[in-house]
Amino acid sequence: MADSDTALPSFPRLEEPRFSQRKSWNNQVRMHAIMRGDSVALRFGGAATTWSQLAERNGRLAGALAERGVGFGDRVLVLGLNRPEYVEAVLAVNALGAIAVPINFRMAPPEVAYLAADTAACAIVFEAPFDPLVAAVAGQGIDLGVRVRFDGAAELPDGVAAEGYDDLIAEGRPEPLIDVPDDSPALIMYTSGTTGRPKGAVLTHANMQAQAMNNLVAPGHVDHEAVGAIAVPMFHIAALGVLSSIVLDGVTAVIFPLTAFDPAAVLDTLEAEGITTMFMVPAQWQQVVLEQQARPRSLKLRFVWWGAAPASRTLLEALSATFPEATVCAVFGQTEMSPVTCALTGADTLRKVGSVGRVVRTCAARVVSPEMIDVPVGEVGEIVYRGPNLMAGYWNAPEATAAAFEGGWFHSGDLVRQDEEGFVYIVDRAKDMIISGGENIYCVEVENAVAAHPSVLEAAVIGRSDERWGESVVAVVELRPDAEAVTTDQLSEFLAGRIARYKHPRDVVVVAALPRNAAGKVTKAALRSEYGA
Repeated sequence: MADSDTALPSFPRLEEPRFSQRKSWNNQVRMHAIMRGDSVALRFGGAATTWSQLAERNGRLAGALAERGVGFGDRVLVLGLNRPEYVEAVLAVNALGAIAVPINFRMAPPEVAYLAADTAACAIVFEAPFDPLVAAVAGQGIDLGVRVRFDGAAELPDGVAAEGYDDLIAEGRPEPLIDVPDDSPALIMYTSGTTGRPKGAVLTHANMQAQAMNNLVAPGHVDHEAVGAIAVPMFHIAALGVLSSIVLDGVTAVIFPLTAFDPAAVLDTLEAEGITTMFMVPAQWQQVVLEQQARPRSLKLRFVWWGAAPASRTLLEALSATFPEATVCAVFGQTEMSPVTCALTGADTLRKVGSVGRVVRTCAARVVSPEMIDVPVGEVGEIVYRGPNLMAGYWNAPEATAAAFEGGWFHSGDLVRQDEEGFVYIVDRAKDMIISGGENIYCVEVENAVAAHPSVLEAAVIGRSDERWGESVVAVVELRPDAEAVTTDQLSEFLAGRIARYKHPRDVVVVAALPRNAAGKVTKAALRSEYGA
């Protein structure tokens, strides 16, 4: 250590702002534009966007948004299907130090209106198929501020106007070089809330950098020649998590359009684009396996990733047999963790069927009792986390944030056991959550919507095992006196416009009275036992 009389060395200071030293994905894009500008960053429908083009386009969009008043800390909704412009929009918003709020396009107008109000959004970037949704939200008295439409300027229903996306880029305004600290929020990702209202997980630029490292480290080595794929909706943290590693490593991402799932089209794209690494949910892989076995393609797959729902031994064996050159891997996590916390790779996939893998090396976890005491190996407890991928907190919800971080660790709500080798097995998920087709559905939200039906006195919602979707939603209802029974179709018609369609019950069971415990609470365990199989 130098003594007090010795001057510390002086370092040349960079011209402010020192944004080039930050860990944001915008900085990664800028560096790739310098180092490999002509290399392809994104491919979509056969068209390519190079790293130089990506940097220029999102920079110009950022300049245009700044000219319209979007600034540091502002919230901007992004509503659209999968396309390169979605990536550009998120990057442009973040370049200003503003926060992107991806919106699930399956949501009904009241749900989107709630998110817009909760974030006090000052702008929305959206796509033509959702013109009626944007107009309906505006019609509920929500001022969406700056409205930018991917498909060009338009007058929407009820006199709501929108500017054209490419018109803003064509203005040619330079990107404002704003210093965005690493701990600044990049995204607000809304998750379904157990209290019936969604909560916005605030993910910082440092969180997304940590997630990118997770994705690169989990397979066991870094493949700088990889061609990745984004096949899940862009509003989902799984898609943005994949994007984070694509942007960090400077490789190519092939964006899949969001159409009805077609395993033949997926395999054709895998072959044509030379995709080497792909994530899908087990139900999708099952269909792809059958198609590949029936009509084989010449593929370059080196990593087959699955998650969001359990995979059977039969499927895992079929994946290994169908794609013998690929390593089969699973990832597990949650939005609040950006999202990956556990990974299962290679030979462990079949050796440890039923496990979600070991905790990733960039994350710390414990399995604890309700008193925050570590439980012995093999016993059930809640898994709690720390790490650089842990969210900053829930937006506008200090009480929920405090509860989630009680004891200095993030409480996942997942009950697990851990074996002697450190592999994690999920025993039960967060209370009252259903996973259907990879989407999280919380029962209370659906129960509140179902209970609003004039025939329903009270409703309890459970998940039923479903071969295709993993789980489907079942509503067990107690009717009002003298009310007529409600059918599944009638209930779905009633729920249209109230909650997203994927949350609608696929079956309605009418009971004389819901089962209750001594405290008067509905016993979901009894309902699952009788109606969940």
